[in-house]
Amino acid sequence: MSIFASIILPVFVLIAMGYAAAWRGLMPESAVDGLMTFAQGFAVPVLLFLAVSRLDLTQSFDPRLLVSFYLGAVSGFIVGLFGARLIFGRSWEDSVAIGFCGLFSNSLLLGLAITERAYGPEALVGNFVILSVHAPFCYMLGIATMELVKARGAALASLPGKIGGTLLRNALVIGIGLGFVVNLSGLGLPMVLSDGLEMIARAAIPTSLFGLGGVLFRYRPEGDMRVILFITAVSLLLHPTVTWLLAQGGAGGGLPLPGQPLEVDALRSAVLTAAMAPGVNAYVFANQNGHARRVAASAVLIGTAASMVTGAFWIWLLP
Repeated sequence: MSIFASIILPVFVLIAMGYAAAWRGLMPESAVDGLMTFAQGFAVPVLLFLAVSRLDLTQSFDPRLLVSFYLGAVSGFIVGLFGARLIFGRSWEDSVAIGFCGLFSNSLLLGLAITERAYGPEALVGNFVILSVHAPFCYMLGIATMELVKARGAALASLPGKIGGTLLRNALVIGIGLGFVVNLSGLGLPMVLSDGLEMIARAAIPTSLFGLGGVLFRYRPEGDMRVILFITAVSLLLHPTVTWLLAQGGAGGGLPLPGQPLEVDALRSAVLTAAMAPGVNAYVFANQNGHARRVAASAVLIGTAASMVTGAFWIWLLP
């Protein structure tokens, strides 16, 4: 109960406040959209820029961390895709969008906030390593699979251009890319600029969580409940379980990865990030492609609510 009350509940209180503000009409949709535009278009990219620009790349990029998290993510994508097709009889296009819900966990708004509250800001290095490739990796896999399904064997010469164009227009990818430029070049930021960016970055998580509550108010679950619960289970249980097993390495009982098991901080970052609900980008992907929009929206809402319980479980289980 102490884990739930001290770590999980404050994060969801902030989400609930945003939800209530939208529900009671205190924040119209335009205001919620404006807040999320600031959060996801400016504050969060600045947060990622600063984090990546300061990463010690020689120490932070443990391949075991990335392999354990992203093999778990791909497992969720594959199970979601083929489960939607073979168990629920959805079209291939719907199935890709549903699989994307199992791939794209809310690593940013929920993952960062809960990890920081559970283990402190110094424990976020692994989260930022995961985030540095999260959007590019997930969108490349999702877009490529969707285009392959839509093409049905036709020429795919335009596929690299579509993927590249989508990524280059993504504010999160731009922030991460600029962070790598500063990091690798060794350039230092002027103090005035750095202090200004820090002020914006400090607003990223609270505004994002409050805005997320307002966005979730629009996503009322309706119909397709079996497939919604299926993808919620894939996201909240399968992804973190696979990541947990892989991250154990040679510790016994886990699946082997090169070298020793992950360090405790990296293990916490990998498993907690994997245990988060489908992110809002899962709905964005479905909406952009015009498939499984209701399932994706409802999975975001129900998964976010359910992760209050499952998140507490994973924190209890982790060292």
